[in-house]
Amino acid sequence: MTAVSTLDGRDISRLDSAGVFLLQQYFGTELIENAQLAGQQQKLATLVLQACKDEQAPQHGGDNPLRQWLEQIGRVTCSVLQQQKQLLAFLGLALDNLSRTLFRPSRWRYTATAAQVEQIGINAIPIVALLTFLVGAVIAFLGARVLDEFGAAVYTVNLVGFAFLREFAVLLAAILLAGRTASAFTAQLGSMKANVEIDALRAQGLNPVEVLVLPRLLAMLISLPVLTLIAMLCGVLGGMLVCWLALDISPALFMHIFSRDIEPVHFWVGLGKAPVFAFVIALIGCLEGFKVAGSAQSVGEHTTSSVVQSIFMVILLDALFALFFLEMGW
Repeated sequence: MTAVSTLDGRDISRLDSAGVFLLQQYFGTELIENAQLAGQQQKLATLVLQACKDEQAPQHGGDNPLRQWLEQIGRVTCSVLQQQKQLLAFLGLALDNLSRTLFRPSRWRYTATAAQVEQIGINAIPIVALLTFLVGAVIAFLGARVLDEFGAAVYTVNLVGFAFLREFAVLLAAILLAGRTASAFTAQLGSMKANVEIDALRAQGLNPVEVLVLPRLLAMLISLPVLTLIAMLCGVLGGMLVCWLALDISPALFMHIFSRDIEPVHFWVGLGKAPVFAFVIALIGCLEGFKVAGSAQSVGEHTTSSVVQSIFMVILLDALFALFFLEMGW
């Protein structure tokens, strides 16, 4: 049998990927690469052969644990950098749409924003109030136990006031919303994308960012500062209750020490972080929703990712704020 040196397939009228694969198995990769095919069929053959090469390519690293560990670090690093790049791009897109609609009240979506404020803010008040009240009581109890050994139990008032006005109130409220609301944003938008509802909005000439993202973003900017105020109040009340019961510091004396020693700057520092945290949480939740591929598994993966990213970014930004305010002397 004479070996085939060239393959002329110009007379082939129809060819699919399975056909290219069978030809490759029968004639070999090199012969198919040099075959004479029609334009579209030649492109298809090139793609199929490239996929076969990628599939058969040996995995670098072998059984070397160190190389596999370094490869894993590289993949994670690239993934994190890609996520931050996408977040910055989405931030610019959201700001662009916000600037174009901010001074055009006819395009404001009052009903959608009010509904989101109810879901994000009003429905979250009980859990935020209860959690911060309990955390305030725990901090006061621990502070009383430690400070009492030095005869300075009265400074538990300062500890509770400083901690909640400056850090714990806004941080706890933001983490709760990161877990409760960012996941809801991702699940809602991801389900809409899986059901092709976002494509339907585009087909109607509507901007998905303006219709879906801006109401959620504005609702977060309204809700988180209010929840932070409630968290401050409830945390201080929890600390006041423990001081009253454990240290015999009456509420009147507690409020006197609180108003005398806690400067208003701590209140404004804590409250000033709330809009930044709200903006980041809303952006991450909406971005992960738009990244859903269309399956239920993808919705679950991106919902988990949005919660993890939101909590991580909140804690990271809080640490950066702490360093900045420390250097500024605030």
